Amino acid sequence: MSNKFNTPSEVTDLTIASGVTKANLPFVRMFLLAILAGAFIAFGACASSLAMHDVPNIGLARLIAGFVFPVGLMMIVLVGGELFTGNCLMVEALVDKKIKAIHWLRNLVVVWIGNLVGSILIVALVIVANQYSYTDGALGAFTIKVALGKATLPFWTAFGSAILCNILVCVAVVAAMAARDVVGKIFAIFFPIMAFVLSGFEHSVANMYYISAGIAAKSNTVFAEKATELYGISAQSMQALDIAGFFSNLIPVTLGNVVGGVALGLLLYFLHKKKDATEK
Repeated sequence: MSNKFNTPSEVTDLTIASGVTKANLPFVRMFLLAILAGAFIAFGACASSLAMHDVPNIGLARLIAGFVFPVGLMMIVLVGGELFTGNCLMVEALVDKKIKAIHWLRNLVVVWIGNLVGSILIVALVIVANQYSYTDGALGAFTIKVALGKATLPFWTAFGSAILCNILVCVAVVAAMAARDVVGKIFAIFFPIMAFVLSGFEHSVANMYYISAGIAAKSNTVFAEKATELYGISAQSMQALDIAGFFSNLIPVTLGNVVGGVALGLLLYFLHKKKDATEK
């Protein structure tokens, strides 16, 4: 073909084929790929936190994070991995009757758990590496602040933000499929992910890292005291950083991510599936 990228109709066919492949992955392979993806997203999250933690202007700080965080999805697309949020697009294979609902749900559950394991693994390694002590403990304090903000979000705020987030994440996944070379895939991923980070939307897998990291940082007296010094966060407020706070965010964010990803997937399927694959 003369096209230097795949058309929307071609991308829809690729998304369906990918959904079939994902649904048929053996359990162990699926779980290991999910751990890998969770770790990659956590790498992007911890690197972006370091980049932005000492920047006082919130807009500039988020812009800096937006330039760093996309590396996580880039690694997943180029190296391999199963990411819960992107796998919501498997709905296209479902409505095309190429997979069964039980296989899609199995993938989402296994991948969600695997992503969580990968995220927590990186938290543990970052603690061993003593990264949170950077800037005299300010990074640890910032980690607590970010986690606390997420753990105390109202249900519907988290849910709505998560819908918006996964629309952009799935756009990045679809756009990467449209590109036919590595550079094209990198650029296709970068801008939608930068937009979601800059906008402060909620991503379930990223939050697996952020909140777990905050819980871990809170247990360090130096970081907890620094959080009080820099951000006025009281010891009582930090009590919200626990397992209950973790799931109070992850439940609405996970549900919102599914709604956003499924809605986009269905829309793209019905817009493009019936078109001639050679149409430009």
